[in-house]
Amino acid sequence: MRKRKPQVRYLAPDPRYGDPMVTQFVNNMMLRGKKSVAFSNFYKAMDIIKERTGEEEHGIWKKALNNAMPQVEVRSRRIGGATFQIPTEIRAKRKISIAMKWLIRFSKARSGKGFSEKLAAELIAASKGEGASVKRKEDVHKMAESNRAFAHFKV
Repeated sequence: MRKRKPQVRYLAPDPRYGDPMVTQFVNNMMLRGKKSVAFSNFYKAMDIIKERTGEEEHGIWKKALNNAMPQVEVRSRRIGGATFQIPTEIRAKRKISIAMKWLIRFSKARSGKGFSEKLAAELIAASKGEGASVKRKEDVHKMAESNRAFAHFKV
């Protein structure tokens, strides 16, 4: 192997929950380097979740993340002039980052006032197994399932 493995960067845990995953989520949310704004938006969303559901908000966030996490994805590969969609397993870190990015992207696309409202609504929906991010995961899984015949091509 020519290249060495990149050094793993460890994230500092967030102030409220002491969870480095929350920091990663906030880093994905952040626009133009405004981390404090991203953190305040995230915590506002968590307060809204606690208010609406009456449950432990960090647990709901984790559940939403798990429900939006894909297990497989399809990768394009050209074989003899034809392009095949080949289903492949996703490694753990990538699963998490894809789920986070989907949750954030589909929160932004929601209707509502203010990002924290939209994020709270998407997280509550995802924790119940509905919402656009969970639908996206199911679509990706369906795509992988329908292309299972090409699994032997391995990317």
